[in-house]
Parts: sequence; structure tokens; C-alpha cells
Amino acid sequence: MNFLTIILQAAQQPNSGSSMGFWLMIILLFLVMWLFMIRPQRKQQKELEKFRSELKKGDKVVTAGGIYGTVAEIQERTVLLKVDGEIKIRVDKNSLVRDYTADAQAANDQAQQK
Repeated sequence: MNFLTIILQAAQQPNSGSSMGFWLMIILLFLVMWLFMIRPQRKQQKELEKFRSELKKGDKVVTAGGIYGTVAEIQERTVLLKVDGEIKIRVDKNSLVRDYTADAQAANDQAQQK
């Protein structure tokens, strides 16, 4: 039986003494939503904020738009990325989504082994 069907049946029978069960189901539903949706999202946000606050010169990063670059300068709200050669662009810190320093190092190691 579907979980939603059980809740709807409990809501349609208020005189059967199952109002306690109905509230228990609602509480259980919110608990499951918190465990599987809200909690992981908050954890991911904290990790992203930590990544952005710990940026340093020379880190290889990816922006939300998919631009790969190396951090050349860090200011309070913006970061100057060295994209290719001497080409540099200034982006908002909030647009940085991933550090690919470890990925780049692994790719370099594989290229040297060949």
C-alpha cells in the first residue's frame, strides 16, 4: 500500500480513533524529509562555504559556468582566475563550485606514466 494512501485514509476517518496515528504519520513524514533532503543539502552548503573561504593562490577551480582556471588573486568577494596563458578573468566567489587540483594532479601523473 502506498504511504500517501495510508495518510489519506487516516485523514478521512477522524472518528475511528486514529487521529494519533495520523499525527504520528505526519511527524514521520517530516522526519524522513529532513533526513533525506534537508540535512544533506545543508551539509553540502557548509562544505561549499568552507571551500570558498579556504581558497588560496594557485588553486585550480571550476566555476558554475564550467570555466576552468587557476586562482591568481583573491579579494573579499571576487577572485581573479588565470584561464589560459596570460588571460585572466574576475569572477564572483559564489560562482566557484569545485576544486579540481587533485584531479589535475592525477591527470598529470597519468600523462607522465604514458
